[in-house]
Amino acid sequence: MKAEATVLNGGVTQIVVSGRVDANTYTDLQAVVDGLAVNAEQVVFDFRDVEYISSAGLRVVMATGKKFGANNVSITNVSPEVADIFRMTGYDSVFDIYEVGEDAASYIYRSYKDILASKGEKSPDVPILKHLGVTYTWADLEACAQICAHDLFRLGVRKGSHVAIFSANSANWIICFFAIQKLGAVACLMNPSYSDAELISAAKVGDITHLCVGEASACVDFEAFAERLKGDAECPIEQVYNISQGASFKDRLGEYPAVKGLFDGKVESDDICVMIYTSGSTGVPKGVLLSAYNVLNAADSMAETMRMTSDDKLCLILPLFHIFGLNPCLSACLLKDSLIIIPDSMRTNVILDTIEENRCTLFHSVPTMVLAIMANKEFDPSRVSSLRVTILAGAAATEPQVLRMGEMFPNNHFICAYGLSEMAPVSMTAIDDTIEHVATTVGKPLSNIRIKVVDPETGEDLPTGTSGEIMVEGFNLMTCYYKAALDLQAVDSSGWLRTGDLGFLDEEGYLHLTGRAKELIIRGGENIMPSEVAEAISEFPGVTDVKVQGVPDDFYGEVVGASVVMQDGKELDADELKAFLAKRVAKFKIPAFIFAFKAFPMLSNGKVDAITLKKLMNEKAARLAKKR
Repeated sequence: MKAEATVLNGGVTQIVVSGRVDANTYTDLQAVVDGLAVNAEQVVFDFRDVEYISSAGLRVVMATGKKFGANNVSITNVSPEVADIFRMTGYDSVFDIYEVGEDAASYIYRSYKDILASKGEKSPDVPILKHLGVTYTWADLEACAQICAHDLFRLGVRKGSHVAIFSANSANWIICFFAIQKLGAVACLMNPSYSDAELISAAKVGDITHLCVGEASACVDFEAFAERLKGDAECPIEQVYNISQGASFKDRLGEYPAVKGLFDGKVESDDICVMIYTSGSTGVPKGVLLSAYNVLNAADSMAETMRMTSDDKLCLILPLFHIFGLNPCLSACLLKDSLIIIPDSMRTNVILDTIEENRCTLFHSVPTMVLAIMANKEFDPSRVSSLRVTILAGAAATEPQVLRMGEMFPNNHFICAYGLSEMAPVSMTAIDDTIEHVATTVGKPLSNIRIKVVDPETGEDLPTGTSGEIMVEGFNLMTCYYKAALDLQAVDSSGWLRTGDLGFLDEEGYLHLTGRAKELIIRGGENIMPSEVAEAISEFPGVTDVKVQGVPDDFYGEVVGASVVMQDGKELDADELKAFLAKRVAKFKIPAFIFAFKAFPMLSNGKVDAITLKKLMNEKAARLAKKR
């Protein structure tokens, strides 16, 4: 018998065991367990090569459970013969036992490079991607990525290089991403709406040396764009590479035989493979470092929650530079062989056509996009009847909005998820949860993810039902913010991530979000949750969207302000709305300022641009205050 322990990401310790665990060998296994750190959070026995386990071996498993807690110990890749022993002794009722092939319980210890190689070999003819009328199989994706990797290698990209992808969603975006992974480099995912100045700022933060440019707002002319960057003394980018839609890798498949087999160096699953930038709307963005282990296991958990199969087809509209696009969209589909279909544009009528014509089964989105599609004059529930699952995340939706979505998408299961660039997902509702759970919570934490709610000031744990700052920890937590000072790192001294989000856990274990700590409105010492006021306003007839924020006030310090979007053809009567709210919220929570907007300013990731909106609302409030 042989046993070896390895500490993995997220506090998981894996013990790979082989041979016979019997009366002659069990002491060796016990010695390995005795050597584990006392603070190990999860212990996973991998029994893929275990032939037999005796009562002595079972006692070692029991002792491990005593040491770390039965809920923190699992046994994976168990053969049917050994599984029978666990069942005969009743151990399967104490510990989680997973037989060979039960992938839901097993962590993925493969890189993106390994995934692509395996899929290209085992499923070469399976279609995995469709864009602009062109379909790519796994074999196509492998060949195109290898050709792209060769191009990047000749430009100087090596293992550990920081290579940015600066493009809207496209087949070439995905090909380039895999090419970067083949070389063991770090894919730095850029917002294609960045201006030159924003791009250079992010490049400096991430030490980016190579930039892959596709469809981006700053790049109208590739040559001129490249010259501008190279001519800027502060820009660290050394090489600019064209991945626009006109650069077809499929037209270059004839080059594949000459480059096949190159770049065969090992890339570990725990190597940093992705840098995702936090939103720069509140200052200079930070680079979140994630490994394939973080992202692929998170994606696998989400895929299992959605019950994804190779029969699924995703209409991909979420930006791939965002964690929401990378995890449940790109990565989950790659793991499950689900077809990814990228619409030709982000216009709602094109999205509707894409869903209807391809009979898409998956469509993940932020609530504002779902509402926009429903508002399209060509929308009809029959056109989206093929959809079976939609994850809603990235921005809050009110309960009336979610209930209306459930009515308009007749066969669809809406799932509400919560996560951050630093760790996603944290929680999800289940596919068979009630629409009320989806409308009022962001689900329960995924397996092996921990959530606690603390007092933002003291850090003390708060009881169930009490709102405070949400703290999270688990296998998909980032490594760090790249090169950020210790005082700027969001992980505390115990390894927990401070999210900055406010919420509470209910008696059933569901997480409820109540706002952002920095968005809390403090009116003369009274704390007001913007989400509570927004929820009440959204019930007012004709309201389609609302954002509640604080407005500076000389007397109270802050008062409540509301920005409201009404249905086409309906006018907002502020006095009627205030009378409506008077029956629903306390007097001090009623907005002092209510402004109508035809539409809210939006960020490219589908979220409301809260910074710009607050600026506009404050300017209107200041002008109005002068007249009073």
